Amino acid sequence: MRENFKIKKRIIILLLVLLIGADIALGAYTWTLASAQAAQQEMSLMMRNRDLLKKDIQRAREIRSHIPAIQKDCDSFEQSLFPESTAYSAISAELDSLAGKSGLHLDSRALKPKAVKGHDLTELDIDAQVSGDYRGVVRFLNSLQRSTNYYAVEGLTARSQTRSQGPKGGLQVTVHLKTYFRAA
Repeated sequence: MRENFKIKKRIIILLLVLLIGADIALGAYTWTLASAQAAQQEMSLMMRNRDLLKKDIQRAREIRSHIPAIQKDCDSFEQSLFPESTAYSAISAELDSLAGKSGLHLDSRALKPKAVKGHDLTELDIDAQVSGDYRGVVRFLNSLQRSTNYYAVEGLTARSQTRSQGPKGGLQVTVHLKTYFRAA
């Protein structure tokens, strides 16, 4: 019986060693498989990044090829602006004309020049106060947009007119806009 027990004990130990060996072998196989998958995923990620970088480089080359045309357009735009010597009077006259054609009265205007760094341009902030009816204000804004000169409307402040200022139902609108002219 002792002999039988020793044989059973050795068989159990042998089976246990085989199970532990199989477990170690499966663990090593799983680790190798996981490493291969991680390497494949990393390779896939690197290839995707490479493709994105190639597209970025291609887009940059396209942009670079368009730079001379863009520079030419910018120079043309700058040349289309009023020269400093006539800018203030030309802008004031145009605002008066556009307001008159729109059926508005140009009450006041405030002009604030500011030099544009890196360019021979001056930015001119304009606060023009007009009074009249709603249709006139809309026509005035449309005229500013359609003007051959560049005007950027940045904001409007509107309030109704009192009886002493004008007809009932009229508006008093302050138009905040900016334009540019060539510096001397």
